[in-house]
Amino acid sequence: MAAEKRASFAAQTYWGRGVSGFGDGEAGIVVVGLAPAAHGANRTGRMFTGDRSGDWLFGVMHEVGLASQPTSSSADDGLRLIDAYVTSTVKCAPPANAPTPDERRSCAPYLAAELALLGAARGAIVVVCLGALAFTAVLDHFGVRPRPRFGHGVEVALDEGPVLIASYHPSQQNTFTGRLTWDMLRDVFDRAVVVAGRRRTSDGRSEDDVAVGPDDLEAGGVDAPHR
Repeated sequence: MAAEKRASFAAQTYWGRGVSGFGDGEAGIVVVGLAPAAHGANRTGRMFTGDRSGDWLFGVMHEVGLASQPTSSSADDGLRLIDAYVTSTVKCAPPANAPTPDERRSCAPYLAAELALLGAARGAIVVVCLGALAFTAVLDHFGVRPRPRFGHGVEVALDEGPVLIASYHPSQQNTFTGRLTWDMLRDVFDRAVVVAGRRRTSDGRSEDDVAVGPDDLEAGGVDAPHR
């Protein structure tokens, strides 16, 4: 995908490899998207960075106190996530932004490793699933049967696990058509913060971020995706 550049980015070197998640390694709120955008994370090397979806996602996360700034333009722009971690079900940019079932299955171990590491660090309290495919992937990871039907704002409280909250993906297709509004996305993250606050116990945690990245995946027994 890195060989096909958008004209406005023709002079830039695309990352063009697998993209791991990033954020607070002890996050109470985990955000799971679909895949790196062809001219966003596939270019910058960081999820939801350099595209319109990221403008919406981090803009809302900043409003509710989960991000240090409302913009995400490059991997070194100073963005810091606060009690939050952002990742995706598929780690490489798929053609036409439509990952195949084989691609989803191949990447499932990476998402599983990230969720396991976050759970080991403290235990993710809420997982926000952006889009139906992300919702399905997270339900499958936790072995939820029968699967609840996807819908914006749907919540699934696991007996021994986090609360899952579904949201429409902040893609341009959804935001331009009004299927997803800013207030709708804000409501989901407001709810995530409330649920996380209710379920959290005081543990003396520092506010400093703890990064979870490719090296941590390898330490957990999973090769980092296409470094």
